[in-house]
Amino acid sequence: MSTHTPAEAPLGRILRDGDRTGLRYERTLRHAPDLVWRAITESDHLAAWLPVDIVGERRAGAAVQLPFWPAMIERFGIDDPEQYPAGGNRTWEPITTFEWDWGGDVIRFDLEPVDGGTLLILTAWLGPAPVEAWQAAAGWHMCLGFLSTHPDTGAVAGAASGDPQ
Repeated sequence: MSTHTPAEAPLGRILRDGDRTGLRYERTLRHAPDLVWRAITESDHLAAWLPVDIVGERRAGAAVQLPFWPAMIERFGIDDPEQYPAGGNRTWEPITTFEWDWGGDVIRFDLEPVDGGTLLILTAWLGPAPVEAWQAAAGWHMCLGFLSTHPDTGAVAGAASGDPQ
């Protein structure tokens, strides 16, 4: 069993806007923006850190399907993977901004080049999801931990297997 708790990965912040709750994470990755962009948008890379694939056209306004990876279905005993809602791409501005909705949640990635890498800002506004904010926060924190190491290893294990490398 391995553990992955990078000291440079602080917890996110909780956002409030009226009765909306959101989460915000900032991570400085040592990878160029184009590598980070591929990691957050291409199916071959998503399997390393996100529990779902994003299937559909990569453009603003496109509807997408968000099927769970087979390993996630098995691991968590998801009885009906089709019950989870589809989503849509809201913003698609390669290689700076990718925003999509996922069953009422709005997920936004902003990438900014910084010395020696990329500042990744993830903002997730939570909708009427079946999980509490603290559960979503823990999940995104874990996903970002997997994402931060993926461009180094290229391994497609991470979130899909539930075992950090």
